[in-house]
Order: sequence, then C-alpha cells, then structure tokens
Amino acid sequence: MRARALFTFFALLSLLALAALPAFAEEIDCVTTEWKLLGANHKVCVNAFDDPEVPCVTCYMSQARTGGISGAVGLAEDPSEFSLDCRQTCAVVLPEKFPKKKKVFSEGTSVLFKDTQVTRFFDEKRKALIYLAVSRKIVSGSPKNSISTVVIR
Repeated sequence: MRARALFTFFALLSLLALAALPAFAEEIDCVTTEWKLLGANHKVCVNAFDDPEVPCVTCYMSQARTGGISGAVGLAEDPSEFSLDCRQTCAVVLPEKFPKKKKVFSEGTSVLFKDTQVTRFFDEKRKALIYLAVSRKIVSGSPKNSISTVVIR
C-alpha cells in the first residue's frame, strides 16, 4: 500500500512539473559547420518559441550542436554558443499583474546537468520585455549570454 501511495505522489508531482514547464522550441532548420566522417555533422540550428504568457512575442534562437558519434546518439555536450532575437508579431496587451521575472524556455544541452535557459524580465518603466539566454550547469555555468528586447507599443 505504501508503494502505491509513493507512486501516486510522484505521478502527481510529475504532472505538476509538466504543467509549469516553459515553452517548447520548434526547429526551423540547421546549417552544417563541420562535416564528420562518422556520426552527425557539427551544426548551428535555428529554433523558434513563443512566449507562453505573452501572445504575439516570438523568440528565435540559434545554437551550436555537437556532432560526431556522441552527438548522433545524444551523449555529446553542446557548446555554450547561442544567439537570441525576440520580436513582437502583433499587438501585445499585458495583464495588470505581470511578473517582473519568469523562465520562459529551457532546453537540455547535455545528457546530464546542462541546459540553455531563457528568462524574461519586465522593465515597467520603459514598457519593455527583456529576454536573456544563458547556459546553466549545476556545478559551473558559463558567463556566455545573449539578450533581446521587445518594446511594448
């Protein structure tokens, strides 16, 4: 009986975690940067994701992907090299109570413990949304980052 209760608890916890997940990216396309004899080529891919809480804001992120045999089977650690650009695609209306800071996108860049994360900040004084992309690692992250802003008109 205790095992069943524990399973139910973890199942509910998993569902709650899924409900709080940031946006998912849609891959637009990739360009090969280095040909590999065995396994996948090294490449730079462009992905798009919509801000989950702000309709009409789309972010585009280019990111380096490691190839080779380890890259082909998903075991390679991608480098912390990316660029971010966010655009307003139609009229944006923000709710009255809008969070000053929120994680809007996260994607794993290695099998364990490394991800690229995009956090949205709201500059109320200038009526601007600021999107910051960083590479995070549990033990030591990278200071490499990219920023993009969307002025609310």
